[in-house]
Amino acid sequence: MSDAPETSEETSGPGPLSWRVRTALLVLFVAAVATVWVTNKLLTQRFTETTRNRAELRLALYSGNLLSEIRRNAIVPQLLALDQSLIGALQTGEYVQSSQRLIFYAEQIGGASLMLLDNDGRTVAATDRNRLGEGHRQAPYFVDAMRSNATVFTTRQRETGDFSFFYSRRVEAGGTALGVILVELDLSKFERAWAGISDAVLVTNSEGQIILATEPRWRGLQVSEALERQPPGSAIERAIQATADWTAVTADAYLRGEAVMRIDGRIPFRGWSISSFTTYASVRERVNAVLALEIMVFALLAALAFYALSRRTALRMALFQRESAELRRLNARLQREIAERERVQENLAVAEQTLEQSSKLAALGEMSAAVSHELNQPLAAMKTYLAGARLLLRRNRPEEAQTAFHRIDDLIERMGAITRQLKSYARKGADELSPVDMGEALASALSMMEPQLKVRKVRISRITPDHPVRVMGDRMRIEQVLVNLLRNALDATKSVRNPEIEVLLAEGETATLSVRDNGHGIEDLDALFEPFYTTKQPGDGTGLGLAISSGIVADLGGRLTARNAEGGGAVFEMQLPILKEEDKQAAE
Repeated sequence: MSDAPETSEETSGPGPLSWRVRTALLVLFVAAVATVWVTNKLLTQRFTETTRNRAELRLALYSGNLLSEIRRNAIVPQLLALDQSLIGALQTGEYVQSSQRLIFYAEQIGGASLMLLDNDGRTVAATDRNRLGEGHRQAPYFVDAMRSNATVFTTRQRETGDFSFFYSRRVEAGGTALGVILVELDLSKFERAWAGISDAVLVTNSEGQIILATEPRWRGLQVSEALERQPPGSAIERAIQATADWTAVTADAYLRGEAVMRIDGRIPFRGWSISSFTTYASVRERVNAVLALEIMVFALLAALAFYALSRRTALRMALFQRESAELRRLNARLQREIAERERVQENLAVAEQTLEQSSKLAALGEMSAAVSHELNQPLAAMKTYLAGARLLLRRNRPEEAQTAFHRIDDLIERMGAITRQLKSYARKGADELSPVDMGEALASALSMMEPQLKVRKVRISRITPDHPVRVMGDRMRIEQVLVNLLRNALDATKSVRNPEIEVLLAEGETATLSVRDNGHGIEDLDALFEPFYTTKQPGDGTGLGLAISSGIVADLGGRLTARNAEGGGAVFEMQLPILKEEDKQAAE
């Protein structure tokens, strides 16, 4: 008695328990999604703001260092233009010690490249001795310096895409211009330093042209053009990143397909600006670390919930295993049925071949009466010729008897031709295809049907090209189709007063042979080529001739069609692929 209530509880328990478990899992899932979404939004905003503040501070530092370098070098040309040794060298043309003096100044200044140009713009002294003798007469920094009394700043883009920056000042004595002192600034060192710290930094001039950049391919472009110039894979990467990067705020720009934060600043020098691009990688890493911890906690809770359902899952798995065993047995039975169907199809193929041969033998049976009549006439004539020849030999007239024998030989040859056609038609077709002349096949079929056509007194019209029309096929099977078509046309004209059959052979993209009669036409064109369909009286036909003929033509790569002619009667059309030149050479 004590066990009965427990059994009842277990029996009725699964329904409510299942509902409660599903509700708990749904609530757990909603709580997890809400917690992750809120955490992601708050932490992303907070960490993004922190990253932006650091980027702004770093950009101010970059701008200050660059401005300091520019101003530090701005005073150098003014001081060197007052150097008496350099002035004396320009006046006397003696530059032996000038290059060494410029090298000394460069070491004191710290890395600047110095050059002394004479009045013609030729380099007469330089810290880089390889540049001695270079001409700068047309260079803007030489022309502007010669025309101005102040220090001139010049920017020039090289053929490699890099930019060079120069300070130049005229060197004069007594109001006479003697040459130009040129100081080249090494600002590319900032590019190298920025590349190791920030993701991307660029400096633009007052016209918006990028003159310094950690991305070499940006130099000389506008900022909008530089950001649009992405490598081939960046468009796809950016599309994927836009959908997958759910931990970042809206991107300011995209760099190499990755969302970045853009910070702009101004350099108080000739309208220059500086911009930096910082990825959200650090933001994503910090946010994702917190989100991963939260997700792990919810995953553990979900694992506990699923563990509670494991016992029920085990019962279901046992049921599935039983069903799988049943399915395997069903699959084995289906495989046996498939094998049986394959054997039936093989037997059906053999039966179709037997039906083809039976159709030919049935046609031979119908021809036999007309053929026997055709053979009786030569036999009667031979009997008469033999009697005459015997009489002529008795009368000693061998020449005339020999003529009778020749006639008897012609009759025997005619009878042999008739029997050869019948034996050839009765044979099975060849397994391999060979070139077939459609004109010869038609002539052979008409020859076999000649006794029946004569008995019925049917008028035959045959139109064929002057040249052979060849196809790749089996001549015996093609002749079988032609005989079937001629027999059908002959049967269709039984009730016509003046029966006519027109046979037309044409050559185009295909070899087309049409057989037209002047009968009463076809009543059911849709069922015409179905097996055992016939309009003849019982005992006159099996209804397999056209079905077998259609199958033969299809096997040879063609098609057999039928239609009612406009003037009455039916038209059967057999189309076969023309034998091409390359096929002829291969057949030969």
